[in-house]
Amino acid sequence: MEEATAAYQAALTPGVARYLLDRGIGREEATTYRLGVVADDHPFPGHEKYRRWLAIPYLDRNGGPLAIRFRCLEDHDHRAFGHGKYATIKDEPPRMYGVGSIHRAGDTIEVAEGELDRIILEKAGLHAVAIPGASIWQGRHRRMLAGFNRVRVWGDPDDAGAEFTTRICRALRQAKGMRLRNGDVTDTYKQGGMAALHDLIKGDNQ
Repeated sequence: MEEATAAYQAALTPGVARYLLDRGIGREEATTYRLGVVADDHPFPGHEKYRRWLAIPYLDRNGGPLAIRFRCLEDHDHRAFGHGKYATIKDEPPRMYGVGSIHRAGDTIEVAEGELDRIILEKAGLHAVAIPGASIWQGRHRRMLAGFNRVRVWGDPDDAGAEFTTRICRALRQAKGMRLRNGDVTDTYKQGGMAALHDLIKGDNQ
């Protein structure tokens, strides 16, 4: 896993770097979170179908990769091409993204619905993890977050996001959904910068 992560990180193309920058993720963040791209000429076994996809490694608290999730970067109907927007290797157990933040956070943790949204929350100076969808939420994830006094849930402002927020808030009595109005975390950041995210937190605390 380390070899694949390092290879994909080294293969990050200018085009993919621009894609990330358009989402508020610069070189520093791409390096910190070891984002990469599956190179045409050297996909690792089992990764062949993900050529030219963004590679998002799930890192442990020390920065070592536990798994890799892939995101198609083509602007097309993903289902029509026989795949989803995101993909994981078959039989890979559902994981929480950004577990290192659990060990760095104080009494509050943020929970994003997507990996890239989690990176934006971290960029804004918040300690955050991500669960990529309500169906990924597991009982062990509740136990991992049970020790926090406050859990802020940043579900997307759509039906799937509402289900995501509801599931986590039902599992954790200290969890509360954030009211995103102008798109997801990344959209909110792109429109108003870090201040827009912190303003939502201030409004939630009033």
